[in-house]
Amino acid sequence: MKHVLAALAVTLVSAAAPASAQLVEPNQLGLRMGHVHLSVKDLDAQKQFFIGILGGTIVKNGPLELIQFPGAYVMLRKVDGAIEPPAGSVVNHFGFTVKDMPAALARWKAAKVEIEPTENPNEVYLHGPDGIRVEVYGEPALPTAISMNHIHYAAPDVPGMKTWYVKAFGANPGRRPCVACLARPTMIEADDLPGVNLTLGGTRTPVVATKGRSLDHIGFDVTNLDEFVKGLEARGIKIDAPVRQVPNSKVKIAFLSDPWGTYIELTEGLMPTP
Repeated sequence: MKHVLAALAVTLVSAAAPASAQLVEPNQLGLRMGHVHLSVKDLDAQKQFFIGILGGTIVKNGPLELIQFPGAYVMLRKVDGAIEPPAGSVVNHFGFTVKDMPAALARWKAAKVEIEPTENPNEVYLHGPDGIRVEVYGEPALPTAISMNHIHYAAPDVPGMKTWYVKAFGANPGRRPCVACLARPTMIEADDLPGVNLTLGGTRTPVVATKGRSLDHIGFDVTNLDEFVKGLEARGIKIDAPVRQVPNSKVKIAFLSDPWGTYIELTEGLMPTP
């Protein structure tokens, strides 16, 4: 158990963003964690959850409104139709770490947030609007009150997914400890990218694509989007929507999907400049 906890501490610290709450430095391909994009029925309810409950802050980049956390942004898009929750799609949930877990738990209980416990008292799942589940666990060594930590896949092909993210995005393959597994310590296959761990939890249950669900897509920010997309295409990776400029901004975007249906946005210049 001591070895598992020590490995977990390394994982948490490596995924933490700097105290300035900006995105982390990119990897050798110029890529880093960017954002999680949610389709929502009630903007105010989601803002209350991610700002009032989790402590994010609103920032603007031209016409784009972002909820900022150290290491990542959460973006919200209002939709009018029915929305399916992330459960059942290839991306099941995402997770943060917090510096003071006991104090955070007290705040969440006082706010009557739906809290799903695990066998680890240092880890819970928070249930937000539109079926969003956010995993949170404590790490006193964090330099910030909260930080982006991981995206959890329900991976139908763990070896294939692990290899694809190495090929496409220059991820570092590895494993991370299961935080909840105190009775039977377990290591989970994973890929590390700057600012985030991609946790590849295997599943035998068929999963669907993320697009159109409440967790619609995930985003990675790159330093030179045109060149990055050219590199992907040279490696045989198809782009769903080519590079374009967001109107009235300096932000560029493009879209692709991994082979298992994870819809992915690539951005350039997502981080607001002073």
